[in-house]
Amino acid sequence: MLGVPPGIWLTVFFIIPLSLIWLFSFGDKRGLIDIDLTWTMANYARAMDPLYLQIFLKSFWFAGITTLACLLVAFPIAIAITFAPSRIRPILLLLVILPFWTNLLIRTYALIAVLRTKGYVNFGLEYLWDGLNAILLFFGMDPSGLIGERFTPAPLLYNNFAVVFGLVYVHLPFMVLPLYASLDRMDRSYLEASLDLGATQFRTFLSITVPLAMPGIISGLIITFIPALGSFLTPDLLGGTDSQMIANVIERQFKSANDWPFGSALSFILMYITFFVLAARALFSKRGSTMDAG
Repeated sequence: MLGVPPGIWLTVFFIIPLSLIWLFSFGDKRGLIDIDLTWTMANYARAMDPLYLQIFLKSFWFAGITTLACLLVAFPIAIAITFAPSRIRPILLLLVILPFWTNLLIRTYALIAVLRTKGYVNFGLEYLWDGLNAILLFFGMDPSGLIGERFTPAPLLYNNFAVVFGLVYVHLPFMVLPLYASLDRMDRSYLEASLDLGATQFRTFLSITVPLAMPGIISGLIITFIPALGSFLTPDLLGGTDSQMIANVIERQFKSANDWPFGSALSFILMYITFFVLAARALFSKRGSTMDAG
């Protein structure tokens, strides 16, 4: 009986709407709002157009770079939190979770203020340029030949860099938390034994820390890659015309083009890819459990 309310909730607000979108993907657009269910595969065939395949590949590229960058940044953070004193650890975890207390739209507009031409980053770069210019003049050197006559702001906004930077900023906590959960359960005696046997810190990290943290790494990769792949707001606000991801195309099909069948097909292709990633994760976990049992 306890499972009835959640089952009703999932059916009404998840399964039924998702089923309707799935049916729409096999339909034809008729007029402005009419959709005829013809069981055609034309929408899926249209999604194989090189234009949309390129956008899919670009979305995978952005999501992959974002996931890798999050892993490289999150691992030292997770290690620092794990080995921090117990009285400081909750504060550090709070700082990681703190961005979730602010709306994503507000955080994205804050990034615009940071990355724009007259933003905080370019202001700092200009301050460094002025300081270097003063140093060169002090030593009697001509700064125009070395650093230019005037400071040129770095193009940090409305390009691919801004999209990836924004995605890393948004999804970094999703990588830190599972890594911390795995590292916190790690038996530190293995680290001490490795160091006592003569292994270097780096060798201990590669041979002991990384394998023990592998469940957290895999979980972090998945829960970072999948949301980054379907990200819409970040590329829409931070990216340029050549930085759009597949979620932006789907949004335009539902709103601007009013082509719900094609938008539904694109949505389910993205969902099929997500299910494939989750299935691969489950298969990997099953094989790992079998090998450990053997």
